[in-house]
Amino acid sequence: MTALVFGLASLAHAHKLRPAIVNAVLQEDGGYRFVIQTNIEAVLAGIGPRHQDTAYAPQAQTYDALRKLPPAELEARIREFGATYLQGVTLTVDGSRAEPRLDSIQVPEVGDTAADRVSTLTLTGTLPAGASTLTWRYHADYGDNVLRITRERDAEVRSQWLAAGEESQVFPLKAETAALSRVEVAWRYLLLGYTHILPKGLDHILFVLGIFLLSRRWRPLLWQVTAFTLAHSITLALAMYGVFSLSPRIVEPLIALSIVYVALENVFTRELKPWRVIVVFCFGLLHGLGFAGVLTELGLPRGEFVTALITFNLGVEGGQLSVIALAFAGVGFFRNREWYRQRIVVPASLAISVIGLYWTVERVLG
Repeated sequence: MTALVFGLASLAHAHKLRPAIVNAVLQEDGGYRFVIQTNIEAVLAGIGPRHQDTAYAPQAQTYDALRKLPPAELEARIREFGATYLQGVTLTVDGSRAEPRLDSIQVPEVGDTAADRVSTLTLTGTLPAGASTLTWRYHADYGDNVLRITRERDAEVRSQWLAAGEESQVFPLKAETAALSRVEVAWRYLLLGYTHILPKGLDHILFVLGIFLLSRRWRPLLWQVTAFTLAHSITLALAMYGVFSLSPRIVEPLIALSIVYVALENVFTRELKPWRVIVVFCFGLLHGLGFAGVLTELGLPRGEFVTALITFNLGVEGGQLSVIALAFAGVGFFRNREWYRQRIVVPASLAISVIGLYWTVERVLG
């Protein structure tokens, strides 16, 4: 367990690349418009998903220099890179590759260079007469992307979370778009929820490990997991229904602080206290708001809103239980040994608290 946590610690400084958001509109006159919101500096520097940590990528200095460029200079760099960038955009119409053009570029002011700068690139073009199908693929080096595609004046938006290099589902151009079945929606959002924990949710993984470490018996552990699940289910639902939300600049540092608290309590407390379940419940409310950020980026299908919400939450729960199962497989059989606390609980909890504290500072300043 300690080796695992210190291994995770090597990722603690990661500036995680957020997925590009691709809003595609098919116009009534046969034209199309793909509006891409992305961290273009990472693309220009060649920092893709294969780099766990942008700070330690070979291109880190180039990336940092690009983030300091004023908008006009960065836009000039993007224009120079434009032809190469478009080679990484594969828009296929009826089996043939279309050739969109880079129409406009919007680059925000520099601002805080410790945070991602999200630029907007607009690709436009015209579909061939009589075209019937369309697919989209973003180059693997550009990372994950969320595709939202709709027809002009059409209220229904089809959303897909595409892993790096993954091709989208076929979008029919002639007939009305067939809505995904309930089973397809359920499976898609179940996987999305699961992968948001394993392997992508390092902060949630460390929180669950913090819960696991102090619980030598199954019943207290299950009470905590149940409280955490109930809490994040409540705030996730409230946020997605628009009842309540908080800015990520508030939620993300508090999630990091929740990791610090749970880990330090493991160091200074030998036995679970009655209030631990209440504390875990309160922190679960925060984590639910964090999960809502993922679903906000992707969007939920109108016709199967509840199905998508429930199955995403089930996927998250499956990921959490998998973390506990893996932790138990690693050190669970030693939990009744006299040396378990000294050699496993304390060192692992200290490592978790250091990571959480670093994230807290980084997220407050960034």
